[in-house]
Amino acid sequence: MTYAVTAQGALEYYPCRYGRSRVLFRGPRRPLDDPYIAFLGGTETYGKFIEAPFPALVEKAVGRPCVNLGVVNAGLDLCLNDPSVLDTMGRAAYCVIQVMGAQNMSNRYYSVHPRRNDRFLRASERLQELFPEVDFTEFHFNRHMLGQLQSLCPDRFHKVTEELRLAWVARMKHLLTVLGGRAILLWFADHPPPSKPVDQLDGDPLFIDASMVEALRRRAIRVLEVPKSDTARARGTAGMHFSDFEANAAAELMGPLAHEEAAEALTEALTGLLERDAR
Repeated sequence: MTYAVTAQGALEYYPCRYGRSRVLFRGPRRPLDDPYIAFLGGTETYGKFIEAPFPALVEKAVGRPCVNLGVVNAGLDLCLNDPSVLDTMGRAAYCVIQVMGAQNMSNRYYSVHPRRNDRFLRASERLQELFPEVDFTEFHFNRHMLGQLQSLCPDRFHKVTEELRLAWVARMKHLLTVLGGRAILLWFADHPPPSKPVDQLDGDPLFIDASMVEALRRRAIRVLEVPKSDTARARGTAGMHFSDFEANAAAELMGPLAHEEAAEALTEALTGLLERDAR
């Protein structure tokens, strides 16, 4: 069943903070004293419109506190520029990192908001020289700006996506190295990783392909790919909580069954790791 709710009856996310971070994460807040598992990611990890997103399901299955550090529309800048987030992840027994798109992070072509990573701040001189006909002061969101550049000149736009891919791989390698082989990399999307680079602006995570994920394999303790199953796809938004004006946004996200599928794969991997540690 789909739950279309009023604003008064909307799903409660129990926003909370960890350490000195200014970012509000999904709660209820979990204790950081006992060994815990940290989850970093975007909208799917946060579990927008989902009563029990996969971090909460894993917590029940493995019996360990699971700290949800997912943020709607987050990019890698959320973690790498926030010492409290890095500290929380660094002290976790294990971390699960959702593969996030490459568009929501600062790079040599443009800068994004340090906490609301989907917000466009400014274009660099390099980007202004590449697209001199564009007035970048008109843009507030990265995806909108990138869409305009793509429509103007796909060839020049490809130079931007090449930069985003290079920057994403480099920063992911850095993050995984900092975490010292305690991170599971999770591909959680409605499709498998594409076999070659794709410059289209639909189908999150944007601009990430299989070779980029493979480049990180040696630095992660596990790489799990959990594309949406046909059964989960057929259920659409059944079981999601959203208001009428949020229906289109909800239709683009992973539903409860997809979260259950991700939780099952993660539970199997984490149980094996925790049992190994206990021996």
